[in-house]
Amino acid sequence: MASTQVLLLQLLLVSLASASHYFGATTTFTYKGRNPDGTFKVDFQNRDTFDGCQYSHQWSCYNGDCGTDVEYHRGVLDRSTNAPRYNNQWCETETVLTKHVPSNKPFEMRANSCCWIPAHNDVYWRLLTHVDLGTRSDTGEPNRSPDVAILPFLRVPENCPRSYRLMAFDPDGDTVRCRYGNTVDSECSACYQPSGFFLDEDSCTLHYRYANADPSVYGFELVVEDFPRYPITLAYSDGSFSSKSPLTVERNRQTSTPDPWTTMSAATTISQWWYWGQSTPTTPNTPPHATTPPLSKLPLQFSFLVDPPAPSCQEGEYLPMFVNPTPQHGDHIHAEVNKEVEIRVKARATYSTLHDIIMSGPTNISKHRSTHDEFVIRWTAAPEDLGEHYAICFAVESFTGSGIYQSEMRCVVVDVTKEQVYGDVTVNAMVNSIVSEEETKNAMTAHDDTASKLSDPTNTACSLKRHSNSTHVIAVIPLNACGTQLEEDDDNLIFKNEITTVDDHSDLITRKHLLEVEFYCQYPKRGNVTLGFTAHRKSVTVWEKGFGTFTYQFEFFHTNHFRTMMDPNSYPLEYDVGSRIYIDIEASSSINNTELFVESCWAAPYDNPNYRPTYPIIENGCEVDETVEIYSPDHQAQFKFSMEAFKFIGLHDQVYISCSVLMCEAGNPNTRCSQGCINSTQSGGHHHHNRKREAVIQSASHFVSQGPLRLRRAAESLLNPDQTNLNLNLNLVFIAGCLLAAVGMISAVVMYKAKMSKVKYEPLPAFET
Repeated sequence: MASTQVLLLQLLLVSLASASHYFGATTTFTYKGRNPDGTFKVDFQNRDTFDGCQYSHQWSCYNGDCGTDVEYHRGVLDRSTNAPRYNNQWCETETVLTKHVPSNKPFEMRANSCCWIPAHNDVYWRLLTHVDLGTRSDTGEPNRSPDVAILPFLRVPENCPRSYRLMAFDPDGDTVRCRYGNTVDSECSACYQPSGFFLDEDSCTLHYRYANADPSVYGFELVVEDFPRYPITLAYSDGSFSSKSPLTVERNRQTSTPDPWTTMSAATTISQWWYWGQSTPTTPNTPPHATTPPLSKLPLQFSFLVDPPAPSCQEGEYLPMFVNPTPQHGDHIHAEVNKEVEIRVKARATYSTLHDIIMSGPTNISKHRSTHDEFVIRWTAAPEDLGEHYAICFAVESFTGSGIYQSEMRCVVVDVTKEQVYGDVTVNAMVNSIVSEEETKNAMTAHDDTASKLSDPTNTACSLKRHSNSTHVIAVIPLNACGTQLEEDDDNLIFKNEITTVDDHSDLITRKHLLEVEFYCQYPKRGNVTLGFTAHRKSVTVWEKGFGTFTYQFEFFHTNHFRTMMDPNSYPLEYDVGSRIYIDIEASSSINNTELFVESCWAAPYDNPNYRPTYPIIENGCEVDETVEIYSPDHQAQFKFSMEAFKFIGLHDQVYISCSVLMCEAGNPNTRCSQGCINSTQSGGHHHHNRKREAVIQSASHFVSQGPLRLRRAAESLLNPDQTNLNLNLNLVFIAGCLLAAVGMISAVVMYKAKMSKVKYEPLPAFET
């Protein structure tokens, strides 16, 4: 019996360990107005972090009337594989739950389950949210909760003390306080308070002092509360009232700053000599507690991992250090509805490699890494976000060997407001330029001694006076001039510039920076072409740094003289299998002394660069198809060749021909163009290509294609009557043969069944079964 109990206990422990997947969560609520039926509309923003993106919390009503759930939306905020070694990843999601509650009286909701990822505290977790929508006597509006944010998974080397400041904004201007949960089974499970940490409740600052490195995390179960700065009353829809008082505690505590933003993260690393040379606060056995009830109560739970010691705690060496243009902790960033806001983050680390940025923020937030080694966080406010405030937290991670290092955590505030009063700005992205039109509304014309300029106005083509008038500043800006900057991420090419209004007394400096209007055009690097595309493809125009603008033209010709081009209106072109196809690829460039090189060409039944498999025609500059014949070009930016038409096996009756081409500095022996045909078995070619591209002596490879070519089937060929009769007779013979074969097969089956029916079956003896 004892062994059975031990086995059951072991199975339970294994089950709990396998289910350990919880990293933490936060919750806030927002009043969204009154419904026609008199109920109150409330949105809950629940951010949950697990070791997979498929999990979320299940909330239940804990106290009061919590109303009914009417709608919810769920999305992934961020994920990372830099998780503790016993978890594959962490993933933070946000579920926006809309509820209709019958009154604005207080109520409480709770979520609880199992299990934390292996942590020093209890395996279970508890979350409690206290909601009070009473109408405040000081604002005349329903009470609103603080908006809190923190990264769900923090890590720090064992030997590097650091401070983390929580970002908690209260839109009512209330005092915000953070504390450990102290009510078992509602605010927390075991209400564990990790050693080696000190929580300053009034400033919401968590100080890491020292703890032994351990693969288990410290699970923090905090509670965020808000208190009015002056005595107020809350009025409810049933005619009742309640009184709320400022925060008081059992012992004197440092008062919060009057700024409604209280902070808990970002961290400047505290050097070891400072830490060991100064006295440090200690956590009292019985922390003081508020003697007045709060307006709201929000859960704040996260995981904290203490890593093995770092070789150095100096920021910028192993631990990434933020540099310009990264915003400071607590900065406010203006956002407008339906306009994308951009937060640029840059860090450096001398002895480790930057890996990724982790973040937490509102739904639909995204992150990108640019070619300037910057991280870009982007978010677009929806109409329902107007008037709201959202905290966004971020940190940069780096690695060296098996060590993973996190920068300080910074948080900023995005304020969603209406359009600025200066006027409308319209930006159109053209093929070779950006057209920006701004309605001034006296913003730029209020001072006679001011002027509007682009980033680089030295070129006369960049003057804003050429197209502007008395009411609008109009700029037609080339993509490669006037100070336009090119940035690139995984998905887009981004061209940026800005119009700046300054005093008109100097061309170099200004001390009257009145207005800056930044704008950009974004060009996607990838796109899908529908498989039903059957029209002639137009020329491809490309702009590239160091080569300016150049255009590729891909055409088919009637003969090897390459004088008469196939009519674009005649596509799809029709060929007989085995007939010769004449192809001409040319490039025209605004830069002289350039030459064209065709790296590879291939054929496919669809005009899709990702279609596989394809038939190779030219590879690495070498002829692969045995029927290819290359002709002498008329100039350096031309490539002429021909091949015999063929048909793909199967039902495909059309062919597209695609090529990978690039431009080089003519005559330069270090370019890919000068190398010509390179056997694919040679090593190092690809690395050589990248190194030369960085020297701006050759362009990137570009994709060009043309088609379709339609291969005539035999039934469509023009045959003489005798040949047609012969084909008909052969078909009749073939059909008759098939019928005879079918009759023979049926007869054989009948005879076989008749024979098998005479076979008798007997059971096997017992010893043979």
